[in-house]
Amino acid sequence: MQEAQTFDYIVVGAGSAGCVTASRLAGEFGADVLLLEGGFPDSHPLIHMPAGFVKMVFNPGRFLVNHVSEPQPALNGRRVGVLQANVIGGGSSVNAMTYTRGTRADYDKWDAAIGGVGWGWDDLLPHFIRQEGNQRLGAPFHGVDGPLKVSDAHHPPTRISRAFLLTLQEMGIPFTPDVNSGDERGATFIQSTTYLGRRCSAAQAFIAPLEDNPRLKIKFRSPALRILFEGDRAVGVEFADQGRTVTKAFARNEVILAAGAFISPKLLMLSGIGPAADLARLGIEVKVDLPGVGQNMQDHNDASIAVQTTANFGFSGEDSGRRMLVNGLQYQLFRSGPVASTGSEVTAFLNPLAPGGDPTIQLYCVGTLYPQPGKKERQSPGATLIANLVAPKSRGSMRLRSADPADPPVIDAGWLTRVEDVQELVGGVKFLHELVNTRPFSDKVARVLSPVGSMSDEEIANYVRQVTGTNWHPVGSCRMGLETDPMAVVDPALRVHGVDGLRIFDGSIMPNIISANTNAPIMAIADRGVSLMMGTVSLREK
Repeated sequence: MQEAQTFDYIVVGAGSAGCVTASRLAGEFGADVLLLEGGFPDSHPLIHMPAGFVKMVFNPGRFLVNHVSEPQPALNGRRVGVLQANVIGGGSSVNAMTYTRGTRADYDKWDAAIGGVGWGWDDLLPHFIRQEGNQRLGAPFHGVDGPLKVSDAHHPPTRISRAFLLTLQEMGIPFTPDVNSGDERGATFIQSTTYLGRRCSAAQAFIAPLEDNPRLKIKFRSPALRILFEGDRAVGVEFADQGRTVTKAFARNEVILAAGAFISPKLLMLSGIGPAADLARLGIEVKVDLPGVGQNMQDHNDASIAVQTTANFGFSGEDSGRRMLVNGLQYQLFRSGPVASTGSEVTAFLNPLAPGGDPTIQLYCVGTLYPQPGKKERQSPGATLIANLVAPKSRGSMRLRSADPADPPVIDAGWLTRVEDVQELVGGVKFLHELVNTRPFSDKVARVLSPVGSMSDEEIANYVRQVTGTNWHPVGSCRMGLETDPMAVVDPALRVHGVDGLRIFDGSIMPNIISANTNAPIMAIADRGVSLMMGTVSLREK
């Protein structure tokens, strides 16, 4: 075992939350910070090309880890996988770059559950603004000078995207120029975390500017194994340095977990914080009995329909043969063309079952047919239309497989265990079927590939159970709540109940998943967490 080093703060996980946390502590407050990352640097060129995420997601390599669930009874026994980033920047380095925040009601619901002490929309908005460098939108809801660059699509929207947007309006979904002002209802062109044709990840926005800062030390391929305690205080972390030598590092002030909805609760449980009976069964000494650790797991899951189009109106065939060479050259010379696109250029938030109500479904149009696993043949031109469930009522869980940190957690995704979620996704699929038969989108459709034919609601529900997949937004497994809440894991200052010197600054603290993509909210959570810890903002008196 190597000789231990001591820092002011140790941040576990260099994803979106960890990058924000380490950057502020080292850059703004001058603290000595150790940032532990189990994955790799973001040196691969595909990470920085907006279109590159498609190849990474559909051909996962070392930059992604697949967490596979237990068989899901609500999905006819099917197992589902959720990819987690294994690279600095976390999800922001491998995601589709969509920048959304959720609604005022999402955050006000959090705040109401903890007595109104300071986690509502008005409390989070300043953190979104301070991080953001928006290229089109400004005050009062957006920042223009922040390090996280947000822009409209650099590649001109495709004809299929324009047809999708116009058809949504034809069906009564209004166009909105900004879905990030607290009310997301409507259809719009997506803003993304891109700038001048390149991805702007949390690593590029917050860590790259500190490249020469001696106060920030980053250890790659060094997964945390356990949290170290002296009495009831967290004092450090045991980790596998470069995946080999087990060593320790100590924190003078605090340890912050930012490892995400799967690994943050896993580390707590490995360290003796979690459901006492489960820990004792695995021979782990119980430090704090917190039954909520690993519970309340939530994710956005979706269902899609595939359509063959009469011609290439999007990106079909743009990643092969001569077209791939031409597009690659255009990108290298001008940072433009299909490679500069995130692939999905239009989104809409709506409630198919209660038009005008709070959104339950987010729609996407991808201008190509998604690759089919195991199929290599050239596909016909087409589009993939996605209905994403953004307000799920179903809940899952995770627990330890063993006391060995190398073992993956046991995950119960819990998707579609509530009938309301099935009904909402059925409504989303029916809405998409109506859309493909409405002009101007219908003018471009040759045929619907799946699901085919006229189907009853029950048949659509069975289809949804067969195809539903993740939108890669797992959250909630270390939820925030008051000490009187038996299932809460962290308090409103994001301190872990029952111990000192340990906080969690990632999406696992969400009491309820927000009704939009989670990357921007997770960065805002981390920013507010740092401000609360360092005393630059305060919670309100109850």
